Amino acid sequence: MHTPWYPVFTRALKATLVSVAALAAWAGHAAAQAPESAPKLAPAEVRGTWVTTTANTAIASPANTAETMTKLRAIGLNTVYVETWKNGYTQYPSEALKKVIGVDRRPNLMPQDPSDTPEQLKKPARDLLDETLIEAHRNQLIYIGWFEFGFMAAHSSTQNHLRKMKPEWMSRDIKGNEVAKNGFVWMNPLHPETRRFLLDIVLEAVDKYDLDGVQLDDRIVWPYFDMGYDDYTKKAYAAEHNGKEPPADPKDPEWTRWRIEKVNEYSKMFVQEIRAKRPGLMISLSPAVYPWCLEYYLLEWPKWAAWTSADALHPPSAGLSKDWPGANQTPRWDEYIPQCYRFSYDAYEKTWLDQVKYMNELGAGRVKDLIAGIRLVGEGKDSTWDDLRKSVELVRKTGGGGHVHWFSRGVLDVFPNELTKFYDVVGKGRSPHPVFGADWRPAPIRMIKKDGVWNAEVPTGAYRVIAKKNGVWRTIGAHTATKSDGPGLLPVPAVRDDGYEAVELLVDRREALGKPRRP
Repeated sequence: MHTPWYPVFTRALKATLVSVAALAAWAGHAAAQAPESAPKLAPAEVRGTWVTTTANTAIASPANTAETMTKLRAIGLNTVYVETWKNGYTQYPSEALKKVIGVDRRPNLMPQDPSDTPEQLKKPARDLLDETLIEAHRNQLIYIGWFEFGFMAAHSSTQNHLRKMKPEWMSRDIKGNEVAKNGFVWMNPLHPETRRFLLDIVLEAVDKYDLDGVQLDDRIVWPYFDMGYDDYTKKAYAAEHNGKEPPADPKDPEWTRWRIEKVNEYSKMFVQEIRAKRPGLMISLSPAVYPWCLEYYLLEWPKWAAWTSADALHPPSAGLSKDWPGANQTPRWDEYIPQCYRFSYDAYEKTWLDQVKYMNELGAGRVKDLIAGIRLVGEGKDSTWDDLRKSVELVRKTGGGGHVHWFSRGVLDVFPNELTKFYDVVGKGRSPHPVFGADWRPAPIRMIKKDGVWNAEVPTGAYRVIAKKNGVWRTIGAHTATKSDGPGLLPVPAVRDDGYEAVELLVDRREALGKPRRP
């Protein structure tokens, strides 16, 4: 669980030390591989951070957003995972949400989390996804829409629209309680309407915005091992067990396995349908560490990494219609970012090596797609720089695909200088993303104002047109420049001035992501 007010679960772990020579060897490899005439980039790896509205001000205003993305790029990161779905509301205008609860995002005076101040509650709703996406791409960062809350509907202290209007969607324990042990109310991961709802808000964002990827947390699961006693789940279980109700013992092996398989089923449904919509999109999962997540949330994510086309869902299983668009897709998640959040390097090392072991044993050896979620800040003491440095080096030494910092406050406010220097060992801080490469998000093209209109000439391709007004960038249109327009650089239709301070063009990758890419 990412949210900062959660307790961080720790284990007493014994560890061995990692050689500090790992970074030197890693840097030497990059120097040996790069041609003399080419820019010297560091080896490809994910260098990311989660960006949230909780417990910090990184994206509290458009000005903060712009500053945050500029700084993250300057420090040496290449990827941001930005919160887009939280506590029952999208962070963007959503017709899928409005269809269910009558509002299209967080309304004024409705808290997003218990830390909201009266001043924050008064602020009007923003299209935070568009705002943060623009600033990330202007700074050449890969942007993953982080649908953090998944099936989590509300904090126990929040009476939001979902909780009030859809009580039949909520998961419950054997006593009928809807608040899980972690202090949140969760939607039932088995209910067909909740399954459709989560897919609909993600698919809508994928269609409307030029996302590089989407990420789910470990909240597409049962809220806790003792949940699943709501009316819908009991009826579903009885239908598959000759009318028998679920056992009273929540740890009954057969009852536990049945619920695990239902989580596996939704995992396949989700990734297959997203893949059908946009095959090249990065589909990311950030679960709790294994096997803790299996015991408490009935989640066996390392096995998901071994799925092939033979494991795909096909109608009519899971109540899918015969024309379900995901039927011919492989249920492949692209990256796994276990939350290896620990208070010491020794504990982290043991946890990370466990995840590597399980990925080798259960996940078809996909260690290169295993990325470490590393805790910098949160409840309790901050990480030390030495622990953070060694944590990153361990991932490199073991062949992992990179690291993501929990969370942006630690990158921006605690270790900005140390990380900048650390990433600057090779290639002036630049590292290509292992999937998208170094030039996937090129710098914006500025349009020039002349005689009251904005003009530009661009290479062939698809572009988003963005404009800055009152200090805020917004998407105002799109343009595709084709070879039929003429040779060389192609003119962009003039943009009429509307008091804009600046107008730019960003490369639009949605068409490219509509094509399959090699794993």
